[in-house]
Amino acid sequence: MKKYLFLLNLILILLISAGQLSYSQGVLKKVKEKAEDKLIDKVFGEDQKTEEEAETPPSSSSSMSNTRGGGLVTTPPDVMENIAGAETAYKDKNFSDARYFVRQAMLGVEMEIGQNILKDFPGSVKGLNTVPEEDKVTSGGIGFSGLTIERVYRSSDQELRVTVANDAILLASVNMYLSSSAYATSTEENQKRVTFKGYRGILQYDESSGYTLSVPFGQSSIFVANGINFASEQEIMSAAEEFDIEKIKKELGEQ
Repeated sequence: MKKYLFLLNLILILLISAGQLSYSQGVLKKVKEKAEDKLIDKVFGEDQKTEEEAETPPSSSSSMSNTRGGGLVTTPPDVMENIAGAETAYKDKNFSDARYFVRQAMLGVEMEIGQNILKDFPGSVKGLNTVPEEDKVTSGGIGFSGLTIERVYRSSDQELRVTVANDAILLASVNMYLSSSAYATSTEENQKRVTFKGYRGILQYDESSGYTLSVPFGQSSIFVANGINFASEQEIMSAAEEFDIEKIKKELGEQ
């Protein structure tokens, strides 16, 4: 993993610092100060047409319904292959392709980080077994922002859903509550401050969705445990205790 990150950083430095680019020194300085997503946009420019912007194929007029097929196989991008592609494209001054390969390499690194975190999650929690087909690792593919890891544990009438994410909106709302003096001496109905493994967090209760524990950690990450049909706050807190935040934090490279 360190080797991947080192190579990615090396490519980004080469792409920014090389003299062949026609950007002025002032622009380059601004680019370096921005997040990686903005950085790559500035260095390579926007693709004229991304995959998401590709034209939608004409709809079929057939009345036949599909009854067979195995769907799509999701394969994370090959990190080393995309790093090599970025280097080649850069040497050829094909900056649009270089930008694409860098994004794909970053996506591959993030997906690997997410899968490593999932592997460290317990196989069962308080008698609830993992639902493997509901494991999820999703990523925006750049700058370790937008990475989300999710696992579900379930029995016949009880469920625990654990999420680790770089979710700016969720993180901001939790931090706002935790830092607000308005709640310093009073507890809002169905929501209160708690301490979880040395971190400040929020525990909420809703009649329909049950208990939700939200714990910010590191610089930009959050741990969320949602428990349905848990008998008490002590029970949901005990279930959450089985997850090692310090190990997750280390895997994410958080400070």
